Amino acid sequence: MLESNAFFDRTYEETMALLVEARNYVAFQEAKDQRGLPPQVRLQISYESLRVTSRLTQVMAWLLALKAVHAHELTADQVLGEQFALSGGTICSDPSGPDNGELPSGLRSLLQRSHSLYMRAERLEEQYRRSVA
Repeated sequence: MLESNAFFDRTYEETMALLVEARNYVAFQEAKDQRGLPPQVRLQISYESLRVTSRLTQVMAWLLALKAVHAHELTADQVLGEQFALSGGTICSDPSGPDNGELPSGLRSLLQRSHSLYMRAERLEEQYRRSVA
């Protein structure tokens, strides 16, 4: 059961840093990146930005549930329920985007790193489920 606080803390900090970076991208850079681009590319940028946000919020919610278990605010069995499970399925686990040269490099980087983090969280969730079951 993910006992390592150092590992948990690093994953939490990585997720928080990516969330802040994604927020800054959407707030300050996304509109600049979209200027002068065709509508279909602007739509793709918006779609991929939402995918980054979805991945990161899913991972953060799952990590916060685990944090609640460590603080004895929730039981391990409660966290196994659908309410706390990672969701997003095929949208969040889809690795496409970073190889799309039409997308801005900053967004491609966020897509790659958020995908890597989401897939790691998915593996950790599966490990956690097996350890508790």
